[in-house]
Amino acid sequence: MDWDGLAGFAQRLFGFDPNSPLLFTQFYFWAFFALVYAVFALIGDRRLLRNAFLFFVSLFFYYKTSGLSVLILVFVTCSDFLIARRIAASRRPGRRKAWLVLSICIDLLLLCYFKYAYFFADFVHSLTGLEMRVVNVFGAVGNALAGTELFRVDRIVLPVGISFFTFQVISYTVDVYRGQVKPVDNILDFGFYVSFFPQLVAGPIVRASEFIPQLYKPFFLGRRQFGIAVFWILNGLAKKLILSDYIAVNFVDRVFGNPLLYTGFENLAALFGYSLQVYADFSGYTDIAIGVAMLMGFYLPQNFNSPYKASNPQDFWRRWHMSLSSWLKNYLYIPLGGNRNATFGTYFWIVLFAVIAAILSGSWAVSAVFVLLAAVLGAVAYFKPERRKKILANINRFITMLLGGLWHGASWNFIIWGGLNGIGLVVYQFWKEMRWGWRFALVSLVTAGLGVARWLAGTPVWNLLFIWALAVWVGTLVRFVYHLCGGKGCRQLGYVWGVVQTFTFITFTRLFFRAGSNLDPATANEVAWQTARRMVHQIGSAWDWTLIPQICTKYWRVFGLIVLGMLIHWLPARWKRWYRISFAMLPLPVMALFVVAVVFLVYQFITADLQAFIYFQF
Repeated sequence: MDWDGLAGFAQRLFGFDPNSPLLFTQFYFWAFFALVYAVFALIGDRRLLRNAFLFFVSLFFYYKTSGLSVLILVFVTCSDFLIARRIAASRRPGRRKAWLVLSICIDLLLLCYFKYAYFFADFVHSLTGLEMRVVNVFGAVGNALAGTELFRVDRIVLPVGISFFTFQVISYTVDVYRGQVKPVDNILDFGFYVSFFPQLVAGPIVRASEFIPQLYKPFFLGRRQFGIAVFWILNGLAKKLILSDYIAVNFVDRVFGNPLLYTGFENLAALFGYSLQVYADFSGYTDIAIGVAMLMGFYLPQNFNSPYKASNPQDFWRRWHMSLSSWLKNYLYIPLGGNRNATFGTYFWIVLFAVIAAILSGSWAVSAVFVLLAAVLGAVAYFKPERRKKILANINRFITMLLGGLWHGASWNFIIWGGLNGIGLVVYQFWKEMRWGWRFALVSLVTAGLGVARWLAGTPVWNLLFIWALAVWVGTLVRFVYHLCGGKGCRQLGYVWGVVQTFTFITFTRLFFRAGSNLDPATANEVAWQTARRMVHQIGSAWDWTLIPQICTKYWRVFGLIVLGMLIHWLPARWKRWYRISFAMLPLPVMALFVVAVVFLVYQFITADLQAFIYFQF
């Protein structure tokens, strides 16, 4: 018997390969799920055994995805389970709050160490000039215990999905503290809630009040639920492999890899293509997770609701990554004061981000402007009580978006991305309450100012901003005239124009999001900023319009998929509901033929190396 070959097979089957983490798009995963589902079916309604089995299966899944980082998952599971029980058992408010603070500090310190160590070292260096060396403390401890050099200590590897399960356990302890949910009695049940493998590494973020009651319900899977689950799985695979991966590998990644090799039109097309790519990738993962969970009788919350149908930034964030938006609202925005008042946290984050803005720009004058603006808003809020709530709500809203950007990654680019979205939300709050005359006057003033800046500086970034402002000015003028004339169809015209402008705004903010993604944390800041500047330079420079037909011909498959993907996205919700239910109610033999056909089609688009899901890095 070939023992070496057998050992190698066992290693591939049960071991962790950092170059090939377990993905929904791998055959290995579906073989793994088939085995899990078979055992799950044999267990039946023996609840404790079922939950324990799925807990340990989920730990194995996470080990195959992120190696020994599974120990971090086990640690936070045990920590928050025990602390939540202490919170519930304590009768004194001060002691309850102390336990809660301890839980949050443990979770956030772990998250910050693994995710933001390089960012913090870069921040300290920018502030003081002091060089800080990042050390893998856990690797050093492991080497000391083993008595040999088993682990690297010169590099910290980010555990897959740490931001998702950290936020999930924080929401649990906070909800226990608030009395919104009772603590789980059995650590195996709690471990299953924290680590449920379909949504473990990229969400959706599941609140305890939504999921824990499902732990105690008997298994049920109706005929329609089965069909819907299969539909979501196929829909997610098609989004990921046909849209996201094909567009990324054959166009978007090439342009972002070296923007200066491509024309301004190609850079702009790659930016818009990335908007579809990231949506298809992330919502595709969510669709598969929802479908797999539904087959086992569990229901995960909706995470996307056709976000590119949004007609304003506020509506967009109600439709995009809904579980994170809800988490930020309930556990960050409202504790900051929400739309009622300011708290210590509000002022703390204002000062901190003022310092960050100064370091980022290299000028303390920027920080002074930031603080001065906050002081002016604070003075207006103090002397104008009728405006106080609105001003404080917008400050809290902006801080929430900045922190949401920082949650996505340890890079200045993510902070800029979050800040731009925060500005978009704040501007919309004021815009929607302005009269049309003031709207048109304000847009005209901004456009004229950008036109002067473009004329004086003539740099690509001012060219880009002026052209965008000019487009907004034209749209505002048309809507203003319609408003004055009381023209019919103005509402529909306004909605379409709002969708176009919101999609364009969100797409351009993603320049900073994409430039900071998929990078080594040690070099992310410099490389990401360089990529963003080069793309802005190419897009904002003069175009050779004669090349555009050739480019469209060369990339016709990619551009065709982008157009097709957006058309499907913009279909009315009732149409999507109709074909989803129609598929679910097909006779099983016909459904099986559809599954085979879709899998065959998807297989044609599989690239040589399967692409990891974008949100695995968060």
